[in-house]
Amino acid sequence: MNRRVKLYIIMVLSILILSWETQQMLPVEAGDQHFIPEESIRLRILANSNAPLDQTVKRNIRDAVNTQITTWVEHLQDVDDAREIIGANMADLNEIVAGELEAAGSNEPFSVELRETAFPTKLYGSRLYPAGDYEAVVVTLGDGKGDNWWCVLFPPLCFLDFSNSDAKAHEAEGENSTGEDDAEEVQVSFFIVDVFTNLWDKITS
Repeated sequence: MNRRVKLYIIMVLSILILSWETQQMLPVEAGDQHFIPEESIRLRILANSNAPLDQTVKRNIRDAVNTQITTWVEHLQDVDDAREIIGANMADLNEIVAGELEAAGSNEPFSVELRETAFPTKLYGSRLYPAGDYEAVVVTLGDGKGDNWWCVLFPPLCFLDFSNSDAKAHEAEGENSTGEDDAEEVQVSFFIVDVFTNLWDKITS
């Protein structure tokens, strides 16, 4: 087998593999059950640390805040209405967070804000959500350096735990959070290189 034929085989295989990889990762489109509208409000909770207690507190606050906000927005159709009612009830959200911290015996400081914040690229199943700055209720607990959790409050999509999906960060976060976002920085796969290396070894052997 001459060199030109070998190179042709490798080129064809590379095109096939790249085409297959591209088809596995699709952008989310309207009508998809996992579709997040451009005008949406997310929930993001940054745990104090990855200690078991801090992570438990994070989950308890997640459940309490999501339950409360869902009662406010589940029948709304307009993001402006959702933003207005959430903004008008920030004191209630602060009370919820304070209550959950007290119940856990924690006196760590916290903040609850409705603002734009940076989100990394997320891969939920085969659906790709691009990185960017998105409006969210951001709850920061203590140092905010533990694994964080996020979902979509409006429209209510918190039954989808996007934080448990595969992910990779394309841009630096607006805050100095570590933990899950750092863990989410998946290493670049060398699958194709490995395939070509093995194939080349077989061809040239």
